[in-house]
Amino acid sequence: MPRLPDGDPAPASGELPPEALATLPGARLGLYLHVPFCSVRCGYCDFNTYTLGELGPGASTDDFATTALAELDLAARVLGDGAGPVHTVFVGGGTPTLLPPDDLVRLVNGVRERFGLADGAEVTTEANPDSVTPEDLRTLADGGFTRVSIGMQSVVPHVLRTLDRTHDPARVALAVEGARAAGLATSVDLIYGTPGESLEDWRASLEAAIALGPDHVSAYALVIEEGTRMAVQVRRGELPLPDGDDEADKYELADELLSAAGFGWYEVSNWARDDAARCRHNEGYWRGDPWWGIGPGAHSHVGGVRWWNVKHPRTYAAALAEGRSPAAGRETLTAEQRHDERVLLGVRLREGLPVDVLHADGRTAVAGLVADGLVDGRAAVGERRVVLTRRGRLLADAVVRRLLGV
Repeated sequence: MPRLPDGDPAPASGELPPEALATLPGARLGLYLHVPFCSVRCGYCDFNTYTLGELGPGASTDDFATTALAELDLAARVLGDGAGPVHTVFVGGGTPTLLPPDDLVRLVNGVRERFGLADGAEVTTEANPDSVTPEDLRTLADGGFTRVSIGMQSVVPHVLRTLDRTHDPARVALAVEGARAAGLATSVDLIYGTPGESLEDWRASLEAAIALGPDHVSAYALVIEEGTRMAVQVRRGELPLPDGDDEADKYELADELLSAAGFGWYEVSNWARDDAARCRHNEGYWRGDPWWGIGPGAHSHVGGVRWWNVKHPRTYAAALAEGRSPAAGRETLTAEQRHDERVLLGVRLREGLPVDVLHADGRTAVAGLVADGLVDGRAAVGERRVVLTRRGRLLADAVVRRLLGV
C-alpha cells in the first residue's frame, strides 16, 4: 500500500479555515465512503484494504457502519449549515457489498439525516459480482441507492487468475440483471494490459461488457504499483511489465467498440450511454468540487484544503471513539497548485478546458498540440477550449505537461 502524503498536522477537532468553509454555499458537495474490507487481496491492488479476519475489535464489518456514522457526525459539525444538501454519494473500497445491505442503507440514511440529499442525488456503491445478490440490490434500491458499479475486470479466466480475481464471470451478468430489475443504473469496470492478455482476450471482455447492456463502462490501463504482489512478480521476472504500445492498441479498440455500441467517452477512461449515465460523483473530482471522504485512508478536499485519514481501521475507529478527527495530516494548496490540478483534471473531460484558464505559455502551446493531432483544432479555435483527440487521450499526460510548460 502507498504511504500517506507528507503534510501539516491536522487539528484534532477537524476544523477547517473560514475561507475554505466560505466556498461551500452553492457548491455541489460529494461524500465518499471507503469500506476497507475484501475477501481476497488482489495482487495488483494498492488501495487501502484488508482481508476479513485480520482486524480486531472496533474495525470489523460488524462495527464499520457505526464508526463511519461517527465521522459523518464530525463532518456535519465541521462543515455546518453552509454545506447544504449532498449531491453525490459514492461507496467504494475494498468491497462495500461485504457489508450487509442494511448497513449500506444506514450510511445513506446517515447522510440524509445530517446533510440532506439534493433532488436527483446520485448514490452509488461498488460491488463485487460474488458478494451481491438480487435481494441485496433490491434492498439498496429501496434504501436510496441509484447506481451500482460492478467490478468485472475481464471475462477471460487466465486474465482473472493473473489479477487474483476470484469471481465467476457469469456472476457479472447476474449482478447486472439484478441491478436493472431493482431499478438501479449500472456500470461495469474493466482493466486492460494485464500480463498475458492478448488483444483478442481484451476484445472478448469488451464484447461481453457491451452485451450486458450497462449504462456506463470504465476501462483502465493496469498500472503496476510499488508494494503490490504483482510488482514483486514483475521484479522477479515471473510476469512481464505491461507494454505501452499494447495498452494503446487496447485503448483504441475499446473506444472503437464502445463508440460503435452507442457509448460516448466523457472522460479519458469512461464511456456512458448518454449524459444522464455519466458518473456525477467522479465528475465532481475532475471539476474540483468539494468532497468529504469517510473511512480509513480516505481523502477530502474543501476550498483548497486537502486532508487524509489514518489508514489502519483500528486507529481510525479509536480516534473517533475518543471524539477526535481521524485525519492524519492536511495541506492547503497554493493558487499555482490549484491551477495545475484544474489543467490536469479538466483536460481529461470531453468538454475540455477553456483556453483562457491557461497561463501564457500554456496558451501558446495549444497551436503546437493541434498541429501534432493531440488537440481538436475546431474546438481550440471556434470554442476556445482544449479538447483531446483520440490520439491526445492516449498521450494525455504529455499534453498536460506541455500545457503547464513542464
